[in-house]
Amino acid sequence: MNQVNIMSIQFKTYILEDSTYKGGAKKIVMPQGIEVHKLSSNENPLGYSPKVRQALMASLDELSQYPDNTDIRLRQALVKDFDQALSEDHFITTNSGSEIIDLISKAFLGEGDTVIVSQPCFLPYTAFTRWMGATAINVPMTTNFEYDFEGILKAISDSTKLVFLASPNNPSGTYIPKDVLEDFMNKVPEHVIVVLDEVYRHFADAPDYVTGLPFVKQNKNIIAINSFSKTYGLAGLRIGYCYAPLHISSYMRKICKPFLLSSMALEGAIAALEDEEFVQETVDLVRTERAFVLHGLKELHIKYWPTQGNFVMIQPPISDTELVKQMEQKGIMVRPVGNFGAPGKVRISFGTRAANNAMLDALEAAIKQKEVTT
Repeated sequence: MNQVNIMSIQFKTYILEDSTYKGGAKKIVMPQGIEVHKLSSNENPLGYSPKVRQALMASLDELSQYPDNTDIRLRQALVKDFDQALSEDHFITTNSGSEIIDLISKAFLGEGDTVIVSQPCFLPYTAFTRWMGATAINVPMTTNFEYDFEGILKAISDSTKLVFLASPNNPSGTYIPKDVLEDFMNKVPEHVIVVLDEVYRHFADAPDYVTGLPFVKQNKNIIAINSFSKTYGLAGLRIGYCYAPLHISSYMRKICKPFLLSSMALEGAIAALEDEEFVQETVDLVRTERAFVLHGLKELHIKYWPTQGNFVMIQPPISDTELVKQMEQKGIMVRPVGNFGAPGKVRISFGTRAANNAMLDALEAAIKQKEVTT
């Protein structure tokens, strides 16, 4: 059998670096009688819409056939969901919100380019940048986990192509007020594109919260990223989208592949957009349980940061690894976010009332165990 000398292959050094995004853990298995509550991946506690199930079942007979050549039907559904504020050409869909980030990186980045990120943040911002040979420059968030926009503007150079922002931000849950984002958009140089990750936008209820929509309508250089994984509960179907001004979206579409979306993802996403009642039920649950959990954390004297997402980031009373271990022993899955750029912190998703009660009980037990051992 012939052997290949891999040393002769011209590997790209920046791809050889360890920059692989590692998602949350799969659901743990516990002894019989212990219920598992997965509060580590910001998933929808209600599952997904019954209309999605019907659409998926109806599409099963067509799995032997290629799906639609384009995503036009889904983009038309998005136009309706956005109350006709944008045209179908403003939207681009892909297999997950993460792939939108990948598409943006391929479209705008190359060797020698730079992007601005602010940690703690979603890991693909930096990993996907590196895959293109570009460099991510970190302008850290403030101690209150707000963006340092003055620092970002100072860090922008001629080589800067993108600035990644998230509102609400993962993992901190903090958001960018409307007047702050407007001021930044007016100051950012014209050669820079702002990438606004708004996948948690449905859960935000702050009166001064803003999405990327008004800036797209003003033809600003901005791309707003969205996903069907959170509000719509379709994390397993892997589907996301973005919207941007036409001069950006038309350019990005040139590298979109035909038959990109599977037939099930396409039908599931369209059905999910149609079920406004399920979306509202999800939003109402998250906002109600967010208030409940934050009150419980306050009662336990656990430090947390104000959140507009379907999760909260806490400073645990013990080490993050020890807390995760103790919580898992009681069937509660939470996520340490040191690799997001928030060492020692833990992110907890909001679940059903039963799941949240179990989580708070487990946190209280961890506190009491710490008191006993100290």
